[in-house]
Amino acid sequence: MNVKIHIANNNYVGYAQEICDLIYESAQARGTGIAKRSSEYVANKLRDGRAVIALDGDKLVGFAYIETFSHKRFVANSGLIVHPDYRNQGLAKRIKRKIFELSRTLFPEAKIFSITTGLAVMKMNTELGFKPVTFSELTDDEEFWKGCQGCRNYDILQRNNARMCLCTGLLYDPKAEPVKEASSFAKKLVKPVVKTRKTQKIHKR
Repeated sequence: MNVKIHIANNNYVGYAQEICDLIYESAQARGTGIAKRSSEYVANKLRDGRAVIALDGDKLVGFAYIETFSHKRFVANSGLIVHPDYRNQGLAKRIKRKIFELSRTLFPEAKIFSITTGLAVMKMNTELGFKPVTFSELTDDEEFWKGCQGCRNYDILQRNNARMCLCTGLLYDPKAEPVKEASSFAKKLVKPVVKTRKTQKIHKR
């Protein structure tokens, strides 16, 4: 496997429809659904550099994109997919880390969140510092919740007024990052050792 993960740009727009097809196939296989997106929507994400795309040569094998909500105070890492032939090889984790790092670079002050039913995604998010939260701690932007309309569980979300569903909410808050203490080694003041050279006394006769 010689897969490379690229930060998207205009050169990858031609993959938009293929990405949509892979998203649909993944949704069918998962049985719970992934928010549907049009090829035009995906093309814009690729064009704007708010996505990462995994390629094996020229073959599409994975994808994820960034969405912003509530005046860019919240960021969602969405649409994580891996081609069936490339699963169980650690590729999803690589894509997840890449889209997370891109989110932190583009929106360093934003809270990053995710909703998922997948245990593997929960584990990946936890490793990156995400914490499980109630939906009330996520964005209240209606545009985000509209994106759930393509999910088969959308009626459950509606019945609960977007307060709960089968998904688990996960949140990364950059302001909640623990301040790393200096190591005990760094705390010690190491004084330089200055060696003095002993000079012999010369006795004059």
